[in-house]
Amino acid sequence: MSRPSNVVVLIDQDPKIRRFLRTGFEMKGYEVLEAQNAIDGIKLATYQSPNIVIIDPNLPDLQGSEVLQKIGSQSNVPIIVLSAICAENEKVRLLREGADDYVTKPFSMLELLARSEAALRRYFKSATQSPTVAAGALSVDFAMRTVSLNRKPISLTRKEYQLLHILALHLGQAVTCDYLLKKIWASSQRRNSIQYLRVLVRDIRQKIEMDPEHPQLLITASSIGYRLQSPLSLSREGR
Repeated sequence: MSRPSNVVVLIDQDPKIRRFLRTGFEMKGYEVLEAQNAIDGIKLATYQSPNIVIIDPNLPDLQGSEVLQKIGSQSNVPIIVLSAICAENEKVRLLREGADDYVTKPFSMLELLARSEAALRRYFKSATQSPTVAAGALSVDFAMRTVSLNRKPISLTRKEYQLLHILALHLGQAVTCDYLLKKIWASSQRRNSIQYLRVLVRDIRQKIEMDPEHPQLLITASSIGYRLQSPLSLSREGR
């Protein structure tokens, strides 16, 4: 099974532009989700946990600034505006409204990809102070969305990566089952069933633990949830 890809949401009413963007992002390994209006785009950005959003502010149902505000109120995902308007005051206004970058049409796909990668690096550096978190021999690379054990990549499903991503962001801290369920199954009835979380944890332990029955990395926090052991905790337990 291939590693989870970065997810990009494209919000643009022009199907030709979306098709062009989809081709470019998919060639770089992104998973692409599309919306032709603001309402659908906001839903995708809220419930599908994308890594980046590309938006043309010229939408049929809401103004671009409203979309930026609504997405920003639900998530801190990086947003790049892609617009035919090159006026400086428009760029400044949308950047102040929450956009992380502004690219003018016509544009180079290579430039847009480079700006997207730069936005992702800034986001992960800001969120974690480091694009990579290590828990003993386990390493989670937020920018590349990869997990490795003893420097060897591990094949994960998207939800398996989501769980490790969340726990790595809270390294050494217990994360409640309720929080994990809502984050991983945000738009599904499964978010109310802890059994799905237990199965997911069991499957991950099969991939990352020396002895899945006696886990040393992905730990059950009794009556709370789960935590990913910090290097300090691991060193203490090894004494």
